[in-house]
Amino acid sequence: MIARRLLVHGRVQGVGYREAMVEAARRAGVSGWVRNRREGQVEAWLEGEADAVDGVIEWARRGPMLARVAAVEIEFVAQEGFAEFTRAPTA
Repeated sequence: MIARRLLVHGRVQGVGYREAMVEAARRAGVSGWVRNRREGQVEAWLEGEADAVDGVIEWARRGPMLARVAAVEIEFVAQEGFAEFTRAPTA
């Protein structure tokens, strides 16, 4: 089991990015959360099996059809034990 924090840059707000990430993470069996940042990025916390987390990270680099992902910052973090993947309030 691994955990990663993502900061996604580009046109990622107002294009259904968070909702699509919730679906992608749940399909992969990944827990954690996703939220908008006031600065314009999307932030996500992913926990799960390495292959599943890596798959969601690959999805995050593309995003949904209307998104234009410019970069994804990835931080190695300690697991916090989330039970499911949710949409969190803007930070």
